[in-house]
Parts: sequence; structure tokens; C-alpha cells
Amino acid sequence: MILYCEVPSPVGVLTLAGDETALREIHFPKGSHAARRPPEELSAPDSVAPLREAVAQLEAYFAGELSRFDVPLALEGTPFQQECWSTLRTIPYGQTITYGELAQRIGRPSAYRAVGAANGSNPIPIIVPCHRVIGSNGSLTGFGGGLSVKRRLLELELRHRLTLEPDSPRDLWELTAAESLSAK
Repeated sequence: MILYCEVPSPVGVLTLAGDETALREIHFPKGSHAARRPPEELSAPDSVAPLREAVAQLEAYFAGELSRFDVPLALEGTPFQQECWSTLRTIPYGQTITYGELAQRIGRPSAYRAVGAANGSNPIPIIVPCHRVIGSNGSLTGFGGGLSVKRRLLELELRHRLTLEPDSPRDLWELTAAESLSAK
């Protein structure tokens, strides 16, 4: 039985879906990955361990206290999607790569469009950090929660990373984003 709960966050109320064994989905309030469950189907977050743990880890992530998730996940997709999602989890907190780089990392350098489609099908965004993939020119492109949410997630991670590791290497997206963050 799949249970659903809502979690307030800095990017809006997230809807989580899971069962007794694993977290299965995260949905945003708006965008192509918006929640489609009616409120009457919501459960208490502490009703099953994976939901309880996901809520706790998401709260720690948004507070800048967690950079790597270890919630049990049930990712359902094709072998190609699974490979992409597994590789997404290796992108360090607060850093970005391009779709082309992701395609190279899975050994299919010309499959950057297919990688983009796999990113768009990611059922557990944030925890499987598809928001860390950007366009080849450093621009923010496609995200199920909307580009403003993608920007906020990247800015949150960058802000926390720069606080903890001020001398860490810069990447393509940060070169432009760090300037706008310092102006805030």
C-alpha cells in the first residue's frame, strides 16, 4: 500500500509517496512533476519508516545540515533510466554537471538528449539530484518543479557549500551564480 504525506519546504509543499520498504516519489506543488493525489489520501509522515526518514533528511537538507541522503529508495524505470539516476547520485552536493557530462559518465557520450529525458522522468527529485544537471552553456534547463525551484535548490546548496568549503572548486553554473548570490 502506497502512503502519501506532505512536507513544507523552502520550495513549496512537497508530496512524498512511499510504502513500508522505501520512498517511491517526491512531487512539487507546481510544474510537470506536481502532485496529483487528493488531500484526503494523505497520511502522517511518521506512519511508515521510509517516509519518516525522508522527511527528517529533507528537513536537514534544507537547513544545510545534510548533503547526502541515505533513505531507502524504490526507483522504477528502464535500465537506462536506472543507470542515469544512479549516476546522478554521484554528483557532489553544491556542484553541477552538464547533460553531456552525464552522458559521458554513463558511457554514452552522444545520448545527452536521452539523459535529459531520463532526468525528466526521475520520480524522486532532490534526493536523486537531477537539479544538479545544467545546459552545456551553464544555463538552467528543464526541471519538473520549474526552473525557479531548480535555481533555489542550486543556490541553497551553493550557499551552504561555500560556507563550509570556501576554497572548493567552482563549476560552470557557479561562476555566474556566485556573483548573484553575493549581491543578495
